[in-house]
Amino acid sequence: MDKKLASLFIFTVFVLWQAQVHAVQENKERSTQITVVQTASKAISYRNLKQQVEIDFGGTVLLPDGRGSAVIKNKEGVIEIKAKFREMTPATQLGAEYLTYILWAISPNGEATNLGELTVKNGKSQVKAKVQFQAMSLIVTAEPYFAVSQPSDAMVLENAIKPVNEAAIEIIDAKYELLPRGEYTRNIPFQALVMDKKTPFYVYQARNAVRIAKAVDADRYAPEPFNNARRLLALAETDEEGWKERTMTAREAVQKAEDSRSIAVKKQISESIRDDINQSRDQVKSANTRAAAAIIGQSKAETAQEKAEEAMGKSDNERAAALALATSATASSTASQSEAKAARSEAAISKGQADAANTRAAKAESEKANLRKQLYKQLNSIFQTQDTARGLIVNMPDSLFKTDSSELQPRVREKLAKIAGIITSNPGLKLEIEGHTDNTGADQYNQKLSEKRAQTAMDYLISQGVTENSIGYKGFGKSAPIASNDTAQGRQKNRRVEIIMTGDAIGTWIAGK
Repeated sequence: MDKKLASLFIFTVFVLWQAQVHAVQENKERSTQITVVQTASKAISYRNLKQQVEIDFGGTVLLPDGRGSAVIKNKEGVIEIKAKFREMTPATQLGAEYLTYILWAISPNGEATNLGELTVKNGKSQVKAKVQFQAMSLIVTAEPYFAVSQPSDAMVLENAIKPVNEAAIEIIDAKYELLPRGEYTRNIPFQALVMDKKTPFYVYQARNAVRIAKAVDADRYAPEPFNNARRLLALAETDEEGWKERTMTAREAVQKAEDSRSIAVKKQISESIRDDINQSRDQVKSANTRAAAAIIGQSKAETAQEKAEEAMGKSDNERAAALALATSATASSTASQSEAKAARSEAAISKGQADAANTRAAKAESEKANLRKQLYKQLNSIFQTQDTARGLIVNMPDSLFKTDSSELQPRVREKLAKIAGIITSNPGLKLEIEGHTDNTGADQYNQKLSEKRAQTAMDYLISQGVTENSIGYKGFGKSAPIASNDTAQGRQKNRRVEIIMTGDAIGTWIAGK
């Protein structure tokens, strides 16, 4: 029985795998599994770095002429990176889905952080970033858009140690996971890209991001951010807006699309865990039913044996009939006992699988809740913070800016630096900076002031190490008051900048805050 079940399980897995690979051709439900490949590399430890050190970047077989260098500094546990690259050719040469290059920091345990996009001009690019990792591999990969959260295996550059610095830094073995080439195109027929000069580069990235999100059913699992991404892409596609506005809108569309893709994948993984739990429960129920049937069969056999013993003093025909019945019942009992044993074994295995799935799900939710509580306490110690359905909302009051200005007061810079430190210590978090005013003054003036204040806060956070692809800003002018504008106190509350923190890592909303 165990061998049959094992064979059935292996066959089922094979069939499911075939269905995933041929999902488009066979018009079956899309695969929710993300394939990854594991790669070994050398990580460099900067934990004991006292001054600064320079490392090189060497090209891989995908970009053999690519070169680069980076100056690394360790400032009180925060690693500052200033990298320069040269001999960079267009990413599209590696495949139709690739449009840009991303610099990644990858810890020895495989955690990857997107440090920023390489904006290549004349084969050259620069990236400045900060990261909390004390040991890491630095690599550059080709990607379909700038906001990706996991590196592809289209790795074109990797860190290399200058011989003169070998004694100053420590080398650590590292393993990490990369998305294999073709993962993005598995369900999407990408075609060779021909760019025109009238379309901003980020519009092409937004198209990629929306198509990739659609391919993992983001329209079904994360309709709100996905529909926002499509709406923003449609705006970016029009010629009515200026070049700068179209570029900003397209970048926002990319971020919303990546958010929807990430949410969709996480929800599908959760569904898969729930399906495993339900399947294990059904298996336990079925095994228990078979075990109960086996017990009944054993009882019948014992009854038949008793009748056979009673017939010993009866006629030959009666004894033969009773003996035949007892023999049949005994055989049935033996089979039932074997079936009961197998059923109990299957039930124990299924229960173990169900318990393991429940444990994984509970652990994941617990980790999210604990991180969210921790972040709430940290942020609330800096600025007043609320935990809402939108995320953790940090309120920066109007007094932190100079009057009628977007210039930050000196005392707020230290507080924003602390927030930046929290963000860089928890990869995967997203920030949206929103500026608001009261209803005093002209609408156009208020709108512009709210935008400038939000942008100033965003720019300062970026200067402190928050990656550009994890943060955005908007101005709402007087359109979203949180208090009445009829009183001075209410108007003061409405003049504010809010930092909204979201991300899959902090999970569900904690009620009651």
